[in-house]
Amino acid sequence: MPENILVTGANGQLGMEFRALEKKYPAVHFVFVAKEDLSITDTTSLEKFFSANSFSYCINCAAYTAVDKAESEQELSYQINAQATGNLAAMCKAFSARFIHFSTDYVFNGLGTAPYKESDKTDPVNVYGASKLKGEAFAMLNNNDTMIFRTSWVYSSYGKNFVKTMLRLMSEKERIGVVSDQVGSPTYAADLAEAVMQIISSEKFTPGIYNYSNEGIISWYEFATAIKNSTGNNCLVNAIRTSDYPTPAKRPHYSVLDTQKFKDTFQIPIPNWEASLAKCLSVLGVKA
Repeated sequence: MPENILVTGANGQLGMEFRALEKKYPAVHFVFVAKEDLSITDTTSLEKFFSANSFSYCINCAAYTAVDKAESEQELSYQINAQATGNLAAMCKAFSARFIHFSTDYVFNGLGTAPYKESDKTDPVNVYGASKLKGEAFAMLNNNDTMIFRTSWVYSSYGKNFVKTMLRLMSEKERIGVVSDQVGSPTYAADLAEAVMQIISSEKFTPGIYNYSNEGIISWYEFATAIKNSTGNNCLVNAIRTSDYPTPAKRPHYSVLDTQKFKDTFQIPIPNWEASLAKCLSVLGVKA
């Protein structure tokens, strides 16, 4: 029998990557819902929806991701990233569905010097990170059949993200400044979505928290430079400091995640960020 899988936040960049995989997994019956279709903050609506449908898995791609705006919209950030996540996890438990959720490198303070393990102490430095951390706690508390993937610097051919912003700015401006003192690992959302589907299809679902990002460590400046070099653009990319580009939300300076637990548990290789960037640019139709 095909698996019935619910994907929330289906119009976001990660949700759209799951949509793109639908044809690759014909044995799976996907149900994609956006916030217009189902309010995950409304427990009554959730209960009606789960009562009327049967799911083996729920993949929660819904999130409040406006990092700077979250500083002034704290209540909304917590409502979506924490309370709604907890509601969804509880509903999955009540209706015997496994819960898959996504979190962030921003649960750490960025003061580390070695890749963060899942067991390392969390200490978010902004509201977004704190709301996502609370969501992790609610999910694990409300449903012991939960898998959480902490990821970082997510981009895609869909939605708004760093890669698409850089492509636009480089086509509009002669020079841009990009911070060089924030270090991490980009994650191509298509790789993450494919990894999740491989886990589900191989029946290797193992509850717990896992780090997932593409291989390699770079700064935002180095990422922007790679995008420029891949496209043959003539825009001048200048390295600037975080202090030169103040934002409402503080960003961690070091966001590298240790992905060994994921690789050991699932035996799924993780692509290097350069190969994945090339794939994304190809999907976008960008040529050097």
